[in-house]
Amino acid sequence: MLQLAVILPTYRERANIAPMVARLDAALQGVAWEAIFVDDNSPDGTADEVRRIAQEDPRIRVIERIGRRGLASAAIEGMCATAAPIVAVMDADQQHDPELLPQMLGAVESGDYDLAYASRFAEGASTEAWGRPDRVKASGLANRIANKVTGVELTDPMSGYFMITAETLRADAHRLSGVGFKILLDILATVDRPLRIKEFPLHFAARSEGESKLDQTVVFEFLVGLYDKWLGRIIPTRFALFGTVGAMGVAVQLGTLWVLLKLIAGERFVYGNWSESATFNTANTLAAIVAMTFNFVLNNELTYSDKRLRGFGPLLRGWAQFALTCSLGLLTNIGSAAVLKTIGIHDVVAVITGIVLGSVWNFALSSRFVWGKY
Repeated sequence: MLQLAVILPTYRERANIAPMVARLDAALQGVAWEAIFVDDNSPDGTADEVRRIAQEDPRIRVIERIGRRGLASAAIEGMCATAAPIVAVMDADQQHDPELLPQMLGAVESGDYDLAYASRFAEGASTEAWGRPDRVKASGLANRIANKVTGVELTDPMSGYFMITAETLRADAHRLSGVGFKILLDILATVDRPLRIKEFPLHFAARSEGESKLDQTVVFEFLVGLYDKWLGRIIPTRFALFGTVGAMGVAVQLGTLWVLLKLIAGERFVYGNWSESATFNTANTLAAIVAMTFNFVLNNELTYSDKRLRGFGPLLRGWAQFALTCSLGLLTNIGSAAVLKTIGIHDVVAVITGIVLGSVWNFALSSRFVWGKY
């Protein structure tokens, strides 16, 4: 009877797959287990490597995700795709030691604990092999914040290596946000009842092959995860990000306009008094294009990081589609404000309403036609 499913989210991990399977096999002797690699369509053929091994080992499975990315969401999909009563999540890059799995399994199977996890900061743990003191400090700060958010005092709530009963996970799977990269934090902040947790010290190792899956947006995604737990049910997280980027774009447009007017008009420029309307219109058009490009790049990297466009062709098409959706949103903005003005609504209220409606329209169209599918 199947006892344990090990979920391993992957991206560009082809060289790590075979060694990881061998380590799991050695560590889990006497345990009925399976490993599910959840791959985000890695260009290096990670999913194909898993399939190759699965041809000879039925304990190995792969879920290849097309058009979506993210460690947390990959872990959720993997945990919901198994019949095992207990599920574990760990990295495939060999930084997490599989030798801890039998101990963690024993703790959860005993019935005394709902969740077991490996801590990088527990007594007896070590991060020296990691060789990243900057990450250690950043993780320490993130852990303190995470403890405040979840109300659970753990030495490492940001750990990516844990084990939980499938029943506990599935009971609240529909409430998990799947945002960002720390699924344990998501679970701790979501499950209402107190969880009985067992901690194991982890000797965090250096990567054996490849590069870290955590890119330059790692801190940003952590903050997004916190926002989603606090306010995500009031204002959808992605819309809040889209609106924040749009507000930054306004500042970029105003700043660019000021610089261009200085360069074009020279000494003739006086703030609030344009010497030539043509000069202003030209500068404002250029500033709008700069701001729109800024918004597109930032939304592509942050707001839609799980659907990020890559390559010159896709980026160029995406930019053109984004420009079109923005122009339609602008018409919605101006048109709705004009209508409200004609029926006697105060100017400020009419303008703000127009901005909100235009933003909603831009968000809906961009989500569908730029980073989504027709």
